[in-house]
Amino acid sequence: MKKKEAQVLNYRVIIEKEHYGDGTPVYTAYVPTLDIADYGDTIDTVLESLKDGIKLAVECLVDEGKAVPVDNFEEAMLVNTQVPAPAGVKAFA
Repeated sequence: MKKKEAQVLNYRVIIEKEHYGDGTPVYTAYVPTLDIADYGDTIDTVLESLKDGIKLAVECLVDEGKAVPVDNFEEAMLVNTQVPAPAGVKAFA
């Protein structure tokens, strides 16, 4: 008998580097499709923690009998846009 392969769910993750008040870097990660986020001191740490959050969110949806959304990467786009800054704006990165 052939072993059944586990289904894999794909999700887009947005990671941004920020800083604590003392200047220490922290990474925030967000999964728009499931509307969940987490943070960690390294990218690897936040991704591992976020995977746990994704698993929990999916399990909850299944337990509630709801459909589990996934990302369709064939239709996804990542773009950047620019807008004129109003006079006097104090922008920071």
